[in-house]
Amino acid sequence: MKSIKFQEKIRIQESQAVIFDYTQDYTSRLKWDTFLQRADLLDGATTAGLGVKAYCQAKSGIGMVTEYVSFLPPKVTAIKMTSPSPIFKSFLGSWTFHSLTDKECEIIFLYSYELKFPFSLFSNKITRNLKSNVKQRLLDLKSCVEG
Repeated sequence: MKSIKFQEKIRIQESQAVIFDYTQDYTSRLKWDTFLQRADLLDGATTAGLGVKAYCQAKSGIGMVTEYVSFLPPKVTAIKMTSPSPIFKSFLGSWTFHSLTDKECEIIFLYSYELKFPFSLFSNKITRNLKSNVKQRLLDLKSCVEG
């Protein structure tokens, strides 16, 4: 099965640097990221960065360990799954932050993944669910930053 890719984006009234820093601060992550019930940096890391591993667990109970494979503040961050997942054969995600003005930024979440069998049989439903969750996460981020 080939990789599935999708992206969602939103504009937020705040500077690129502030939004980047806020989204990568794991002490604040659960304030805005309503998809997750747990978000921890691993191996003694206290800040996100290139090579840093994190464990994130969705409210559904499914979690994964990821590693930052790109970290270029305040423009882009990307992660890849590094531990086995019950659903995903592979998983990559990137967040890109485009400064539109001094106080407006567009944030783009891009996900690319391959599903394990038998989940691959339900790829359309799983993708719709993930897209819906990403849209809500972005709306929640906007609400926290602008609110």
